[in-house]
Amino acid sequence: MTPDITEKNLENIIYQSLIQDSQYSPGNSADYHRTYCLDISKLSQFLHSTQPEKLTEISNYYGTNWETKLYERLHRQIQEKSIVNILRQGIKAGETRLELYYKLPTSRLNRDTIQNYQKNIFSVTRQLKYKENHNLALDLVIFINGLPVITFELKNQLTGQNFQDAINQYKNDRHPRELLFQLKRCLVHFALDTNEVWMTTKLDGKNTKFLPFNKGKKSNSALLFPDTAGNPPNPNGIKTDYLWKEILAKETFSNIIENYAQLTEEENKDRDKKSAKKQKLIFPRYHQLDLVRQLLKDTKNRGVGNRYLIQHSAGSGKSNSITWLSHQLVELKNITETEKVFDSVLVVTDRKILDKQIRENIKQFAQVAGVVEAITEGSKQLKSALEKGSKIIITTVQKFPYIVEEIQSLADQKFAIIIDEAHSSQTGKSAAKMTESLSKEDSEAEETTEDKIIRIIESQKPCQNANYYAFTATPKNQTLELFGVKNPADGKFYPFHSYSMKQAIAEGFILDVLQNYTTYKTYCRLQKKIIDDPEFDIKQAKKRLKKYVESHPESIAKKAEVMIEHFLLQVISQGKINGKAKAMVVSNSIKSAIYYKLAFDEYLRKINSEYQTIVAFSGSKEIDGKKEDEYSMNGFSGSKITEIFKEDKYRFLIVANKYQTGFDEPLLNTMYVDKILSDVKAVQTLSRLNRSCDGKNDTFVLDFVNSADEIQRAFEPYYKTTILSEETDSDRLHDLEDSLANFQIYSSEDVQEFMTRFLSSESRENWESVLDSCVENYQNNLQEEEKIDFQNKGRSFVRNYQFLVQVKSFKNSYWESLNAFLKLLVNKLPKLDNYDSSAGIINSVDIESYRIELLGSQSISLSRENTLSPVAENIVRGNSENKSDKISQIIQEFNNRFGGSIAWQNEDKVWKFLLEELPEKVRKDGEYQNARNYSDPQNAKLTFENKFHQELRRFIREHIEEYRQFTDNKNFREWLINTLFNLDYGRDKIA
Repeated sequence: MTPDITEKNLENIIYQSLIQDSQYSPGNSADYHRTYCLDISKLSQFLHSTQPEKLTEISNYYGTNWETKLYERLHRQIQEKSIVNILRQGIKAGETRLELYYKLPTSRLNRDTIQNYQKNIFSVTRQLKYKENHNLALDLVIFINGLPVITFELKNQLTGQNFQDAINQYKNDRHPRELLFQLKRCLVHFALDTNEVWMTTKLDGKNTKFLPFNKGKKSNSALLFPDTAGNPPNPNGIKTDYLWKEILAKETFSNIIENYAQLTEEENKDRDKKSAKKQKLIFPRYHQLDLVRQLLKDTKNRGVGNRYLIQHSAGSGKSNSITWLSHQLVELKNITETEKVFDSVLVVTDRKILDKQIRENIKQFAQVAGVVEAITEGSKQLKSALEKGSKIIITTVQKFPYIVEEIQSLADQKFAIIIDEAHSSQTGKSAAKMTESLSKEDSEAEETTEDKIIRIIESQKPCQNANYYAFTATPKNQTLELFGVKNPADGKFYPFHSYSMKQAIAEGFILDVLQNYTTYKTYCRLQKKIIDDPEFDIKQAKKRLKKYVESHPESIAKKAEVMIEHFLLQVISQGKINGKAKAMVVSNSIKSAIYYKLAFDEYLRKINSEYQTIVAFSGSKEIDGKKEDEYSMNGFSGSKITEIFKEDKYRFLIVANKYQTGFDEPLLNTMYVDKILSDVKAVQTLSRLNRSCDGKNDTFVLDFVNSADEIQRAFEPYYKTTILSEETDSDRLHDLEDSLANFQIYSSEDVQEFMTRFLSSESRENWESVLDSCVENYQNNLQEEEKIDFQNKGRSFVRNYQFLVQVKSFKNSYWESLNAFLKLLVNKLPKLDNYDSSAGIINSVDIESYRIELLGSQSISLSRENTLSPVAENIVRGNSENKSDKISQIIQEFNNRFGGSIAWQNEDKVWKFLLEELPEKVRKDGEYQNARNYSDPQNAKLTFENKFHQELRRFIREHIEEYRQFTDNKNFREWLINTLFNLDYGRDKIA
């Protein structure tokens, strides 16, 4: 028999699976009432079998044609309130409330709710003819108790069509004014084939937006999480059968209706629209549903005292994920289903703007009033919220450490703590203080000094009466170690769940901000303007001169001109985002931001441009004798910037350490960078451009400071799932302890004596005398370099201990004592003389010339290393020997480096690149460091050569001749690798 490869066969597979595997009832198109958009047969069957007495009341109330009047009432209620709210709440007809759906039982122990739920009629109808006197038909429609909830259009690759044809069919042939396709009538519309599933909750003709409802797939089978768009091969059937076998299984589908689907209202940002609000129907994306279900399942099985890291990229719908999680954690019951797992859920956001977003989102999704309370008035409000049993409490991490100080006796309660944007603020003092307050207990037992110290250690660990759910797109190494999951097989730390930047880009939820990356180089020549030739510190002088040049009003004016001309010619003239595109200028300081504002305004006036600028920075700054702040520069307060920037005339937002994170403006299309960006800051700053919107197909970055190579290195760890290579080595604390003891500033007896007095609550004079004695030893017995070294190592011990105590199971009372002792001692030590020996150099020079040169535009590709190293020891050694030179020679060296000398085109440039720059890049590579430190010379050399080749290949455009020699000339390649490797391998091993 010839296999059936038609679209009808796919339709039949889904239909039969729903009926046979999920016990759906078969529907009949003839039972569909087009006027009321109802399956009359199934609706009548449900109501008569579940609520016959109520139907009698309704028939008496309406009288003649009562059924028609009931259908009309139901039709109008769905039109007004939405299908999701009608299913959840039912309707009132006359004096009678009718249930249209029975919810899932909250416990297996409640027999009545189980029986009621089983009376629901889930049905599926094939080829539903939805329009009177037309043959137009939908492939499949799912009903619940006669109410339509999902429509399907199916396509089949084997006959030359795919999901895109199904999408086009919805856009072109399914009119949004048709009753079945109006907003709120159905939960979702699916367009699918055997490879992919796409969905929409609102049909709007050609403007309809479809989103992927795919699992995601792995580009490499060894990956732990999916990292790109699509679906993986299904060894047991069709790739997309998870939709009808898993998602549409009765319990899963019911869970979506009851806990995920939501009608929301949001501000109408289109100023041409009359309505201030617009409604939106939410249906979860696959990764959101998968995340929340996995977290709930794991929490139910494991209870409290656990930590979860969720790495979800921008564009993942994180606010909705947090909202769904918080509401369901509140109601979650333990594995025996006898009691709730948590008393309260605390949602901790990292910024006030996000606090407002999350707060509004969580309140909109609440199905019962009074569940959510936002903490806006401090600790008393929080305490009151906990005492009266508020289920979901929202606050910011900035106020949390202070709010929780007044909370007492909470150890008998259980908490879920959801942290939005988990970074260092949750891995140090804030987390420790939060933890201590939530685990504090009153104890009548007499505590020894040792007992008190151990209690302090325990209080700094994430407490056992709480679960932590940490969300971030860019986890740092501390975050991975504190909240991540350690894989016993390789010792690495992974997130609990991941939706990567790579997948978000591939699925079209965000844009790739590195696709159009243009770098500029600035050149200047300085001249000495004084007769004398004084000496200055070389390193400090170079840094000060560079900052002086790039922040000079003349330099900024030239860069501003380049930025504006680029924006007008390449952005506005090209009609980017339908002519609505905006730009952000990232400056290196408040002073520079103010100068940029002045330069932009002057040049825009000069060319008679209609566009205007806004500058954003915190506080105030005196410039040329005048004190400036946001109000004086913009004409309105800083609190109004985000709203006013939406106005069409404002196209440039100039920022200084503000709006580089947490600012979501989809109309941002272009960024001009005049600031050093590295690591996670680079990712967070440039990601301001990645939000998608209608008409936005690309972004532009013009960078005057950073190289494409530096930006690539910053993005690499966060492009896919971020992994921590190994846990932090606690032995470093032993090393620091020994090193500090060698200074002989204090003895172990001093530390113990201090701690005993400190914990016994004796007067400050008693314990401070111990510190004073140590300060005297420091002042009298150490040289200047030793003083610097002692302070740096003391701070390093405190910093490392405060992190490690949260992730390690040790109870070293001396370390806790030393930590408390050093925190106070280092603060009490005299401040070191940080005199800048280059301070006078700015008054000794003038800018002779300044020019800007375009290096090139490129697409920065990402695909390689995504592993972070453990927390660095971060000890700053004593100051290296200062080198001084005459000012004329400093200027000459500065001009050689930044002045565009033609030496870059000759042999000097080649050797500098091959013998200095490239080897340094290889030396910093984590994989080579591991091979160098822990492998034999042969393997280390092989790794060196591979990494050298990789780095060289990345610079092929700028160094084509060197690349050809390296690849084509075997003798040259072997000599170069041998020479460079032997030079590096002979140096001290990398710590």
